[in-house]
Amino acid sequence: MPRTATLHVCSDCGHSEPRWMGQCPGCGAWNTLVEERPVAALTGRAGGSRSAGRGGAGTAGAVAVRPLREVEQVRVARLPAGIGELDRVLGGGIVPGSLVLLGGSPGIGKSTLTNMVMGHLAAAGRRTLYVSGEESAAQIRLRAERLETEGCAALDVPVLAETDLDTVLATLVAEKPDVCVIDSVQTLHAAELSGAPGSVGQVREVASRIMAVAKGQGTAVFLVGHVTKEGALAGPRVLEHLVDCVLQFEGERERTYRTLRALKNRFGSTNETGVFEMAQGGLVEVLDPSARFVGEATRKPGSVVLAAMEGTRPLLVEVQALVSPSEIVPPRRVCNGIDRNRLALVLAVLGRHAGVGTGTADVFVNVVGGVRVDEPGADLAVALAVASAARGVTAGGEDRPLPLACFGEVGLTGELRSVGHGDRRRQEARKFGLDPVISPESAPTLRQALKAALGVPAPNLKTS
Repeated sequence: MPRTATLHVCSDCGHSEPRWMGQCPGCGAWNTLVEERPVAALTGRAGGSRSAGRGGAGTAGAVAVRPLREVEQVRVARLPAGIGELDRVLGGGIVPGSLVLLGGSPGIGKSTLTNMVMGHLAAAGRRTLYVSGEESAAQIRLRAERLETEGCAALDVPVLAETDLDTVLATLVAEKPDVCVIDSVQTLHAAELSGAPGSVGQVREVASRIMAVAKGQGTAVFLVGHVTKEGALAGPRVLEHLVDCVLQFEGERERTYRTLRALKNRFGSTNETGVFEMAQGGLVEVLDPSARFVGEATRKPGSVVLAAMEGTRPLLVEVQALVSPSEIVPPRRVCNGIDRNRLALVLAVLGRHAGVGTGTADVFVNVVGGVRVDEPGADLAVALAVASAARGVTAGGEDRPLPLACFGEVGLTGELRSVGHGDRRRQEARKFGLDPVISPESAPTLRQALKAALGVPAPNLKTS
């Protein structure tokens, strides 16, 4: 049987060629030709030979339009995933017929999370299907035995170990599950395309055909995706546009805490974050992560507590800094959990407007617990931690029984700028006895914040 004809289309300019080429003849770009199936041409039945109206414009295929106020709203009942932190990030549960892309580093716990979701749904009487192209059914059972609990019937989930797309789609149509997991989308391949599994053309074709079947029969699908070494989702960008929700599972394999963020969500907010802890029996929800982080915070120079906001949830995390004299030129700047460019900005403002020079010292900054903070409100915590480590003075004073809490954005001229939800941040800190809280309202400038935190005027600070 002859292979279906395919074209190789340039992702930059749209030029097509019957065979793959390293350089696009149309625009000259390299490695942009992607294998695709050609779109069938419109036939005369679509109205090409018929015309009506003034000017002979064809009207075949036209439909009536109406204002949005006349469109009837459809309320769809969501399916509880059985995991509160996941339901929070999804916006209240799983929407039938939706496509959710779950990405994360290898070994972070993506398969564990999806196995737990399927087990909770199976225990609730929902039809489920777990499709794996990376593991055998026996390997999946070993993990399911570890996750089997009273409310998680992981061993009752039907499993299909297959990489052929046609077989997977036929099984989806036959089983008609309420929720299905594809682990992972990069392992499936369409027989009509010659590209290897995981290539741009294959991933695009696989995702498009799964979406058509899933939305046609109302099956919610979780697509597990690989990530690049930079941490971004692998594959074509169109994959993120096709799906309804993109979830990022973050953390470090050596640490127990994991965070789940929504990068895109058509059915809810993208500001919500779920926190988990990896345990022997799977992922455990951390309902009050602030209590965990505050309880583990140290009372030593170079340590402060940041009152951050993760979506609508206030979160207290410990920020640690180490300032050490260096013989390397230029000195090292190492950070975990914050953006390296933000650290460079804070160090520059500290040296220029607060008298804390670190030009001849290595600076290491770490957000404890493997949590990543991507908001400007962390600037003040980084500045106070670095100044405390440089001076060798405990933030808040040696007699302070609890760590010092703070938040605020550092401006380039040395001022502190307010950030959102200041009242909720202060309320969360006071709940754990962290009062007073240094913020832009209590200390308008960085110099004043350093004096309040370390008890000495800023110009007297210098690298130890």
